[in-house]
Amino acid sequence: MSLSRTFTVVFSAFSFFYVFLAQAASVTEYLPAGHIYNKDIPTPHDVLGFGLGERHIRYDQLSNYIKAIDSHSDLVQTTVMGRTNHFREQLLVTITSEKNHAKLNELLNSRADFSIKKADEPLVIWLGYSVHGDELSGANAALAVIYHLAASENQSVKAWLDDTIIVMEPSSNPDGMDRFVSWASDNKGTVANPDPNHIEHHQGWRTGRGNHFEFDLNRDWLLLSQVETQNRMAYFQRYQPNIVGDFHELGSDKSYFFQPGVATRINPLTPKNNITLTHLMATYHAKALDKENHLYFSQEQFDDFYYGKGSTYPDINGSVGILFEQASSMGMQIETDSGILTLEYGIKNHIVTSLSTIEGAWANKDKFIENRKTFYENVEKEAKQEKFNGYLITEKHDSYRLTAFLSKLKQHHIDVYKLTDDFKVKSTVFEPAYSYYIPLNQPKYKVIRTLFDTPTTFVDNTFYDVSGWTLPLAMNIEFHKVNSTRGLELAETPWKQQTKQLNITAENTKLETDAYAYVFEWNDFLAPKLLNQILSANIKAKVATESFTTIVEGKNQQFEAGSIVIPTALQDQTNWQELLKEFSHNSQISITALTSGHTPEGADIGSPSLKILKPIKVLLIGGKGVSETEAGEILFYLDDTLNIPVTVIEKDRLDKIELNAYTHIVMVNGNYQTLSPIVVIKLESWLKEGGVVFAQKYAAQWLASKDILKASFVSRNQINQLFDTSELSYKDKDYLAARKRIAGAIYETNLDTTHPLTFGFNQKKLPVYKNNTLIMEPLHYPFTNVGTYSASPLLSGYTDKNLIARIANTSSLVAHNVGEGRVIATTDNFVFRGYWYGSAKLLANSLFFGKVFSAPATR
Repeated sequence: MSLSRTFTVVFSAFSFFYVFLAQAASVTEYLPAGHIYNKDIPTPHDVLGFGLGERHIRYDQLSNYIKAIDSHSDLVQTTVMGRTNHFREQLLVTITSEKNHAKLNELLNSRADFSIKKADEPLVIWLGYSVHGDELSGANAALAVIYHLAASENQSVKAWLDDTIIVMEPSSNPDGMDRFVSWASDNKGTVANPDPNHIEHHQGWRTGRGNHFEFDLNRDWLLLSQVETQNRMAYFQRYQPNIVGDFHELGSDKSYFFQPGVATRINPLTPKNNITLTHLMATYHAKALDKENHLYFSQEQFDDFYYGKGSTYPDINGSVGILFEQASSMGMQIETDSGILTLEYGIKNHIVTSLSTIEGAWANKDKFIENRKTFYENVEKEAKQEKFNGYLITEKHDSYRLTAFLSKLKQHHIDVYKLTDDFKVKSTVFEPAYSYYIPLNQPKYKVIRTLFDTPTTFVDNTFYDVSGWTLPLAMNIEFHKVNSTRGLELAETPWKQQTKQLNITAENTKLETDAYAYVFEWNDFLAPKLLNQILSANIKAKVATESFTTIVEGKNQQFEAGSIVIPTALQDQTNWQELLKEFSHNSQISITALTSGHTPEGADIGSPSLKILKPIKVLLIGGKGVSETEAGEILFYLDDTLNIPVTVIEKDRLDKIELNAYTHIVMVNGNYQTLSPIVVIKLESWLKEGGVVFAQKYAAQWLASKDILKASFVSRNQINQLFDTSELSYKDKDYLAARKRIAGAIYETNLDTTHPLTFGFNQKKLPVYKNNTLIMEPLHYPFTNVGTYSASPLLSGYTDKNLIARIANTSSLVAHNVGEGRVIATTDNFVFRGYWYGSAKLLANSLFFGKVFSAPATR
């Protein structure tokens, strides 16, 4: 150890951490002893100007180091997978021998054939770091590992690189990483301050954990809602790794965790051999950490159930995923009950287990290669043993939502085939124009199963994350199991995404300038985007509150309630039709020209039943105590998907804001008890003067507590009374807590499809996502219950039978007048994790049609 560096290591029952005393370590002090390093390969200090652990590295600094080492080493190849929301490059680093690099494309191409074990097939190891941007011991460790592999002259490392392809994502969340680094760097002192109360250890409302939209990217592997995940997935499918290491941080009061996790909380789709190999790898991690005298634990706390994480998605793709969790210093260093925990200590541990992962996988190369081959052999057998052959899906009314669903399957490398003729399953006829078949017997069988299965019973009812995530339910895509494919006519090649062709395009079709009016239907997922563009351009539009039939090109054509009508007579701009054509093309939604205001059936175009719509201006309440993830989900849907600007204002600034500048206020889950009486009065006054508030979950309950929302909620005490505890012992404490919790499940609701808030929904039944035990009793006022849970509401995931019975027939979505304004409230999250396309339009409808209905909360 160099003289410029001093570590004190204290070991006792309560103290086990490095205590930081002087400058940060040089990179070699983090790495195994006895290695000779190539002096031509730059160290992190050479490029950064400081040692790892001395300060937090920004993403541009991390990127610069990786590119520097790439330019100096023939063993390293850097690939830009794509760019983040902030336009940062997502880097993937491939490290292997020069021989393997020379034929890398050939080696990766050969992995597409899952059934053949090739001679001299290299092992592929994928290491992903810091997917949560404020867990930066991983990103720092990645730089040391890259240096070690590129610069070490030892034969052991050369042997690794001859036999393996090591793929590294040094920072899986660049945007979140820099948000955290900015906070931690701005708030740390010149002198290290380990006081856990110091501001450095307490991030603001928007933390670095998530990406730009505060999405947890470690929950997005299955859902593919975020650009970072979509970029990564293409390369994950390309490399098809044999083993994946996923490096995280956990609470400061813990030590170090590596899998296996809780034995009873493993998804049954995970092959048993994955568990065996995970236990085998654990012996290497334990040995490496024992050598350092560092504390660790396994087989508790974490599970392997939800397949949307970096350590679980590999398990259904012929790989073995392993989670690593290092206690977080939450900055440079923090005082804990066990001593002072430093960033350097966390970096060291992740380096140790990164190298033990490589060593263990390399030493058991044949087992991991055979595991992948056996996985796909067993997949074929298991698919053939199923009692059904595949799934039929159909969506007649919304081609955008259907295409988005198919695109997600395609990104998972699931083959989907278009029907070429009608096919009947029981009483349902699947028409070829919008119906597709997904056969089970294909390599991604297990991915298909996890996306389509609807389990409601489980061995262990405790879940680290969600228990239900069925994709077609979330996207409201009709799906059916197919027991026999006799008579099923399909396209010869799998589906590929194509550009939608419109009747009206910007290139070759002019909008008829002599039309009486124009109309488009509300079924399309992006119809709210088109409407917002129209209203923002001061083009006048109305919504039809009843269906009507008009004559188009000599034939009767019906338009459902919710259709948007743009009467020519109301327009006062000279270029409005050109704008309309442009908006139609950009949103890929066809607009129909009407030649007359007279309709053969239903209301005429000049009828008072068509309600004028006004431009919207949305305020989203944020700040400490408000869910940053739910706020991010709202922003992702409204801002990113629909291009509706949203003004975010923190709670503590509301008393200074003129609410009349806004048409709508959105309140996500959070604690609003700290809002001052002045703000409450302002909110009530704004509502009575014509504002519209949309509130979800505990924000809705808060509105009820202020008597703004005329609803009552089941109390915590009433929920507790649903459970008999008379025979329970202390060991049943966690079991009871799990029964009282809804970690994340899918519920069935019944919609009032005549209500303006449900325009665009063609079926009464709608799945919604629920992850709380908030229960809203049905309102006793007529026309105010827009969505209610069905009598047997649980569709997918776990909920205790007592809670299911209590939730049945209660309200999911309610709306009523408050003076001239409206209050709209739900116990659910309609835009959860960005993939709930099925229920998202309820939020858009609340914005655009919030004043179209009238339902006084009086008898």
